[in-house]
Parts: sequence; structure tokens; C-alpha cells
Amino acid sequence: MSKSAVQRFDVGARLSEMAVHNGVAYLAGQVPEDATQDIRGQTAQVLACVDALLARAGTDKTRLLMVQIFLADLADFEGMNAVWDAWVAPGHTPPRATVQARLGKPDWKIEVVATAAV
Repeated sequence: MSKSAVQRFDVGARLSEMAVHNGVAYLAGQVPEDATQDIRGQTAQVLACVDALLARAGTDKTRLLMVQIFLADLADFEGMNAVWDAWVAPGHTPPRATVQARLGKPDWKIEVVATAAV
């Protein structure tokens, strides 16, 4: 029995930004580059990173299978959702979970993990 290949993107010592295997793209947690922005700005940055990674895998947000959103403060839920609702493809909204979590850096307000069909 042969094993199908795993394609990794932006491989680092600790993690890869994305892995593609058997027609599924698995994204690492995406965080904002400019953490000085408010939740709307940070959410827009993170969703742009998701878009860019999905494009590199030959797919897009209409093929999202699952999204997990981690917020440092649930008070930011409404602001995050405003950006999310403008970004997500109508008719292609993926299953999603949003939870409050202590993130890796104190200035990060959001982290997003996604999987998508390729």
C-alpha cells in the first residue's frame, strides 16, 4: 500500500503554515501581523492570510470545511462577526466554532484555524 504525499507550505522549525493531504488543506492558526489594530482590523488581516494560503493550495473560502476562531475577549465577538459576515461567501458558510482563549501574545485579539477541500 503506498502512502499519499503530504505537501507542506512555509515549513519552520516549529510548524508549517499549511499542509495538504488527500485533497484537504489544513491551515495553522493564523494571527495578525499588526497587533496594534482593533478586532476589526486584526480579523481582516487574519482572514486575508486565510485567503492567501487557500489560494496557494489551489482552493478558496467557498470550499472551507471547518473554521475555529479563538478570541482573547468575547467582548470582541460582535466586531469580529461584522468582518466575518462581510468576508464569508454567501451560501458557503462553513461549520464554525468561536471560543475565548488565552492567545500566544497579549496583543493578539484573534487566531483562526481552518481546513478546506482542495
